[in-house]
Amino acid sequence: MTAKIYAIANQKGGVAKTTTTVNLGAYLAAAGRRVLVVDGDPQGNATTSLGVDPRSLSVSLYNVLIDRVPIQEALTLTDWVGLDLIPATTDLAGAEVEMARLMARERLLERALMPLHESYDYILIDEPPSLGLLTINGLTAATHGVIIPVQCEYLALEGLSLLLQTIQQVREVLNARLTIAGVLLTMYDARTNLGQQVAEEVCQYFPDQVFNTIIPRNVRLSEAPSYGQTILSYAPNSAGALAYRALAEEFMAREEKRSPNLVGNEA
Repeated sequence: MTAKIYAIANQKGGVAKTTTTVNLGAYLAAAGRRVLVVDGDPQGNATTSLGVDPRSLSVSLYNVLIDRVPIQEALTLTDWVGLDLIPATTDLAGAEVEMARLMARERLLERALMPLHESYDYILIDEPPSLGLLTINGLTAATHGVIIPVQCEYLALEGLSLLLQTIQQVREVLNARLTIAGVLLTMYDARTNLGQQVAEEVCQYFPDQVFNTIIPRNVRLSEAPSYGQTILSYAPNSAGALAYRALAEEFMAREEKRSPNLVGNEA
C-alpha cells in the first residue's frame, strides 16, 4: 500500500478547504480507509477541528519542516479510528521565512512524508490561504493531485488563475504528477439565482473536473469545528454530513476508475 497524497488548495480564504479536508478524511476513515490529515495552515484549523489543542503539542509540522524532527514524532491520533493528524501550531507562521534559507525548500514536506507512505491509503494536506512556500510544499508532495474547493458566491473564480498558474509551474519544475484531481462546489444555496449561476460558471471553466457532489451552505458544518468534531460525529444526519458522505463515495469511485498511467497527463 502506498498512500495517495492530495493537496486541498485555494489561496482564497473561507472557501471550506479545512471543512473539506477533515470531513472528507472522516468519511474515508469511516469507509475503512487509513487516512492522514496534514495541517499545513498556521491557523491550525484542521488541528482544532479534529479535537486537538495546539497549545498541548510539543511537536508539530513546524518542527518537522524546520527542525527536521522525524514526522512520526508529530503523529497525533484523533477520536476516529483510522484518521490521524500531523498538527499545526502558530509556530508554522514563521516557517515561510525560515524555509527560504534551506536547500530544496520546496521538497521539505515531500521528504518528510516518505516514512508514512506505506501506513496510509490517503494523505490529505490542508493548504493555507496563500501561494507561498507552505502551499508549494503541499503541491510538490501531492502524488495524486489537488482538490480545489470553490464557494458558490460572487467572484468565486476571482484569483483562481493565479492558483492554476502556480499548479502549472509546480508541474513543470517540481512535480510532473500534479493534476487537478477535482473542483468542489461549496457553500451552495439553491434558493438563490447567484448560487446556480456560479455553479454553472465553474462547470464551464472546469468542464471535466467538477465533482457531481455539491456541498450546501449548512449551519451544522460551521458549528462542528467549535466542538472539535467532524460533521460525521457532530451532526451525522444534517445536510452537510450527507453531502460529505456523498463526496467521499464519489471520491473513492473516481479513485477506482483512475488509471495510474494517466497520472501527470491529465488536464
